Amino acid sequence: MFRLLVVLAVGVLCFASEVRSAPMLAPTPETAKDPADVEYQAGLQAKAAKRYAVAAASFRRAVDARPSFPAAWNELGFALRQTGKYDEALQAYDQALKLQPNFPEAMEYLGEAYVKLGRLDDARAILARLKPLDAGRAAELDQAIRAGR
Repeated sequence: MFRLLVVLAVGVLCFASEVRSAPMLAPTPETAKDPADVEYQAGLQAKAAKRYAVAAASFRRAVDARPSFPAAWNELGFALRQTGKYDEALQAYDQALKLQPNFPEAMEYLGEAYVKLGRLDDARAILARLKPLDAGRAAELDQAIRAGR
């Protein structure tokens, strides 16, 4: 029994010394953070702080890094709308909806942008598409349309 314990202890010590001497692996492209995700998260933080111009810049870098990122396009539209850049916001929402046609948040935000621009018929068309997808977001858009804001 004692001999078995000694053999096990020596084996553990040898293994531990091998692990300590193993070189650290450099990050690979697969393990490194995706720049689009990094910028998206930075944009969300700026949005939460109501720093919409900073958020828009981060979301723009996210979509530049990954053009097929519907959530980033949607958030870019939101940040642009909050800074009064409605035409650019509409383009961002359109891109989000091209990538993900039944994206309720993008539909609601697009409808709200239409309301701000006085395009109530367009907002109502979006509302009709949104109702079967997300009743809560549809109710918010409907309220914005009724208020004309």
